[in-house]
Formats: sequence, C-alpha cells, structure tokens
Amino acid sequence: MQFIQRRTWVRLTGCGAIGALSLIASAQQPETKPAAAAKPAMTVTVAQPQNQQLSQRLSANGTVAAWQEASVGAEIGGLRLTEVRVNVGDQVKAGQVLAVFANESVLAEINQAKAALNEAKAVASEAQANADRARALQPSGVISAQQYNKDVTAEATAKARVESAQANLAATELRLHQTQVRAPDSGVISSRMASVGSVVGLGSELFRLIRANRLEWRADLVSSELFRIQPGQKVRITVANGAEVTGQVRMTAPTVDAQNRTGLVYVDLPGSAQGLLKPGMFVRGEFEFGSSKALLVPQQSLVVRDGFQQLYVVGSDQRVKLLKVTVGRRQGDMIEITSGLPLDANVVVRGAGFLTAGDLVKVVP
Repeated sequence: MQFIQRRTWVRLTGCGAIGALSLIASAQQPETKPAAAAKPAMTVTVAQPQNQQLSQRLSANGTVAAWQEASVGAEIGGLRLTEVRVNVGDQVKAGQVLAVFANESVLAEINQAKAALNEAKAVASEAQANADRARALQPSGVISAQQYNKDVTAEATAKARVESAQANLAATELRLHQTQVRAPDSGVISSRMASVGSVVGLGSELFRLIRANRLEWRADLVSSELFRIQPGQKVRITVANGAEVTGQVRMTAPTVDAQNRTGLVYVDLPGSAQGLLKPGMFVRGEFEFGSSKALLVPQQSLVVRDGFQQLYVVGSDQRVKLLKVTVGRRQGDMIEITSGLPLDANVVVRGAGFLTAGDLVKVVP
C-alpha cells in the first residue's frame, strides 16, 4: 500500500515537470506576426501624347501708351479763361474750340490798330499826291531838287507806315483768334489743366490730346530676341479681364538700354482697343512666329518632384514610373513636352499628384 502511493506521486511529479517544460518552451518561441496587407491599387486616368500644330510665340511685357500725345497750350498770355468746353475722355475734332479766353482787351487793341491804319493811309494818300505833283513839275525845273526828294521820300515813308499799321492789325487779329484754344488734331483729351477764371501765362499747358485716338504697346524684349521681330508681325495682347487684342509691330527701337540690355518694340493697337486698354496700363503680349508640330499632354498630368518637371507613366505591369521631362509652349489646358517622353507612353492624368514611383495603379476611362 505504501508502494502504490509513492508510485502515484512520482507519476504526478513527472506530469507537472512535463507541463512546466511545455510552458517554458512556449514562452521561448517567437510570436508569429500577421502578414502585411498589400497596398491597394490607386485609380487613375491616362492619356497618350498628341502631335499637333502649335503656334510659335514669344512672350513679353510692356506698357500701353499714346502713339502721339499733343500738348495744347496757351498761345496768348495774361488773359482770363472764361470757358472750358471739354473734359478728360472727350472725343474732339481738329480745329474744335476747347477753351476761350476773355477777349475785351484784344478787341480794343484791334480798334486801335484799325484807327492807326486809317491814319497811316490818310497820310500816305497826301504824301502820294505831293510826290505825284513833284514828279510832274520836276522836268520843268519849277520845283527844286531838294523839295522833289523831300516829297518822294515822304511818300515812301508813308507807304511803309501803312504796311506797318496793316501788320500790327493782322497781329492783333491773330491775338483775337488765339483767345480761342483749338484742338491741333482729332483725338481724345487725356488730361486737362485748364480751369475757368484762371489767368495763365503764354505757353502754359492747358490740355493733352491723344492724337487720332491711336494707342501703342511698348514691349520690353531682351536684346537677343530683338532680331526675331519684324515690322508687320502680329502680336496678341491679353487684357486683365481676359480679353485679347491683336496688334501689329510698327518698329523696333534703334538702341538698347545699356543698363538692362533690353530694347523697345512699338506695336500699333487697333481702334477697338480703346475700350479695353488705357495709356499707362502694364500688359502681357505674345509675338507670333507661325506654327510647328508639338507633342502635347494635359497640364494636369505634370508634377514637380525635386524641383524638376516630371510625368508618371504606366508600365505593362500596371506600376508607374517617373520621367523627367522638358516643357515648352502652352495651349489651353495642354502643354508641350520637348524631351523625355516616348510617343507611345501612357501618361497618368488624374491622380498624378498622389503617386510615388513604383505604385500599383488601376486605369479607368
């Protein structure tokens, strides 16, 4: 009986040891980790490059200015302005009266000049009669040579005084004409300095006039590009509101700025530009040089990585690869790729900004 109990204890002890060893072995085995989930394929759209004819253009910035701006000044001084008939923006015709000076003093001068002329004519008439009589008597010796010379000289002097009085009257009448300030040419008033009641000096500027309503665009171009510009060349100018105006190159400046090495190109603007462009506006334009073939992709597909313009293309394994490309001209929402892109590439368009090289993608229409 004692033997049986001992044998049972040994069996229990052995079972406990085996259990303990199992626990220790279990603790020493590394824990099995679940397998990482595969990154899902991103849905993208693709497009193939398109070969199209694209205009060759050169962009430039410049200022809109008047083709010629005439200064309208006072041709008479010391008189008071009684009327100003135009304002800034008014369309005027050549010879139109813009302002009027008080003319009372000038009218008085005219009356005085007329009286002086009449007096000179009367004196001249008498002198001519005396000279005619002296000429008639001189052959007979009735009149002395001294008296003859005196009468003839008096006649010449009187005639000269008549001419002087006539010139003085003409000058005074011109002053009367100058009391009305007239437009030297047709155009639009760009600025006004005249004000009613002011007394202005001779030569004082009263108005500025854009002659013939003509505007021009003065484009700044670097000297290396000036040789490409030719008179008559078309230029497309973009206004701030998105409207476009087509101009034409008139001339290129004969000199280049020594400081910044740029030259001016003068572009004539059409009359229709009056409502869109104003002198002093700074606008952008493009000089056109015909057209050439270009490889185009949607601008949306272009991404910037590490400071470079790049495109994602989808390979046969449905994974994307990043290509560094060189861009050129733009047309609408398309951009020219000048190098780095195969003609048969499948370029990622929608979703390109969320990809990294090697990503798996799913192409959808």
